[in-house]
Amino acid sequence: MSVASFRVLVADDHPLYREGLVGLLGTTDDLVVVGQAADGLEAVRLATELVPDVVVMDVTMPGLDGIEATRRIVAAAPQVRVLVLSMLDDASVADAVGAGARGYVVKSSTPDATLAAIRSVAHGDIIFSTSLAARLAAMVAGGADRRTPFVELTAREREALALLAKGWDNPRIARQLGIADKTVRNLVSIILVKLQVADRAAAIDKARRAGLG
Repeated sequence: MSVASFRVLVADDHPLYREGLVGLLGTTDDLVVVGQAADGLEAVRLATELVPDVVVMDVTMPGLDGIEATRRIVAAAPQVRVLVLSMLDDASVADAVGAGARGYVVKSSTPDATLAAIRSVAHGDIIFSTSLAARLAAMVAGGADRRTPFVELTAREREALALLAKGWDNPRIARQLGIADKTVRNLVSIILVKLQVADRAAAIDKARRAGLG
């Protein structure tokens, strides 16, 4: 008896993670990669051309972020289901749901959990990692007026700030985000200016008081 297969488009601007996920999907009998995108605009184009069953979408990408790319894909091809992946279980989960994503899973999930999430979304289910489900429930309970902390920061800057709040140093943040140490230093400098704080310690304190870290 043949196994039903689902067509998957992988969209992520980090080559190592994207290729790793493609390799992981290649070990399965039921998930077939039909395309790869390195930015949001390419993800929208390929999704509308290929009409896969599932798009695995990174949140932070150049050109067009994963949230807006999800919104455009869902509007153009409602039959395509989007599973959003992020480095962090942050408030962008609410934005992803609002854009039409059928699931949101952190990249630190195990390979088995990631595959299970993709399969669940392919079958029409809505899936969130355990920590994200709890956060989403808290957001809903808090009402529609709940705001994302630090809206003045870009998604990448919020990711860097959250990792700062965890006590990570620049080299570790650079490895996690797939960017150069110099880029991290620049991000930290921008964060300090935008948050109107004097130094790294003050930024970390402000982030932790807002619930990051």
